[in-house]
Amino acid sequence: MLPITNSERETIVFHKQNGETNINIARWVRVSVCSVARIWRLYLDTGSYEPRPQNSGRKPKVTESQMEMVAEKIAEQPDITLGELIDRLSLGISESALCRRVAAMGLSYKKKLSTQKRKNDQM
Repeated sequence: MLPITNSERETIVFHKQNGETNINIARWVRVSVCSVARIWRLYLDTGSYEPRPQNSGRKPKVTESQMEMVAEKIAEQPDITLGELIDRLSLGISESALCRRVAAMGLSYKKKLSTQKRKNDQM
């Protein structure tokens, strides 16, 4: 199904302002009666028949400025862990979410080497 063009929306609003019924307008413009009612309600609520902007998905919890601070911290201390980054910068996201964001920025970090000897290692 194709979206309703702005000229069709303008026609709907024009005919509604002149007292035409939703059914007649729907037949003329070849859209559903519900679409006519929805566009008219949009016009009454906003004063415009332009379509509302589409939701572009969930907004990130961490801002770009916070991610810049993450990048700076990684540059200063390449062996910092994700948990330490979250704690030090008070980020409100999980380690896995931060890992994805860091990878998307093209950054790499190295985990700290373990200082404990394994049982199998020889002295």
